[in-house]
Amino acid sequence: MTEAHWQLGQRLLYSTAPNQRGDDVAELQTLLAQLGFNPVRVDGIFGPETAAALSDFQRNCALESNGTLTKATLQMLQRLRATHDARQLVIDARDLAGLDPLASGTVLLCGEGPLVESLALSLHGRESVKELLEHSAEESAQFANDLGAALVLSFSPSEKVLGIHLHYWASYRSHSRRGEFVATTLATVLAALPDAPAVEVTGMALPILRETRMPSVHLEHGNLSEQELHHAITALEGLVSQVIHKVD
Repeated sequence: MTEAHWQLGQRLLYSTAPNQRGDDVAELQTLLAQLGFNPVRVDGIFGPETAAALSDFQRNCALESNGTLTKATLQMLQRLRATHDARQLVIDARDLAGLDPLASGTVLLCGEGPLVESLALSLHGRESVKELLEHSAEESAQFANDLGAALVLSFSPSEKVLGIHLHYWASYRSHSRRGEFVATTLATVLAALPDAPAVEVTGMALPILRETRMPSVHLEHGNLSEQELHHAITALEGLVSQVIHKVD
């Protein structure tokens, strides 16, 4: 993608539809986070959270608070930027302090394959569980964002995978600690079950993880036996119940 090669200051950055993307956006998000203005994540996408963080920065610097990276705003950012890369991002600090806990609310199930179909059937009738099966990752992410879901669980079968691979958002200098927590918690529960499928947890920058604003986990799985499928559904039902318990 040509947008990935932009350097900060080479173009005007502001809210557009679709969102602007690129390395320059990621650098802007990093600078804002280092200075204490929370863009939520460093993903290279100029979304509403980045615009809000930029507006907040401008307001604190007595600049026009328009959420646009103007020349004056860039000069102020560069003047105040961290003197070394080891400075902690406000995103990580908030995660470590527990200021952004995993919220209770609606869970979105999306993707395709026998695991999500069986899980959707098992959870059918739960008001706080929504389904969007066999849609693209971009469509699912937009639906989740519009819905204001608390958690997204995405699924895809793959003949190349042995057991279950759990992916959470990770890219640039940032990753989703809440997404990682959900993925590792689910992996621990699965691993403790008798004859459970092999489980792996990795951070990735898949579209469904990149585009969603809430914690999201993508489950990629191979051909599961009937018992492995049952174990996975049981573990996932428990996770979903924890997230929606304050709503239903």
